[in-house]
Amino acid sequence: MEKQPVLIPADVFEGLEAVRRSGLTNMLDRPRVIEIAELWGYDETTAWLRENRRLYAEGIFAGFVADEKGGA
Repeated sequence: MEKQPVLIPADVFEGLEAVRRSGLTNMLDRPRVIEIAELWGYDETTAWLRENRRLYAEGIFAGFVADEKGGA
């Protein structure tokens, strides 16, 4: 059974993509992803990562999709 991508708010997706594209860390290193997102002012991303550890882990392997409506 194929896993479905994790639906996340668009502003959270933006922060995750910025960190991923930078190549500064392995995205499996959640604490470092949080640190970089926080340094760059992606507060919504930082908060979401702290509150959604399991969903983040799922999304790393299944992918993320931005919810343009803003919900999660």
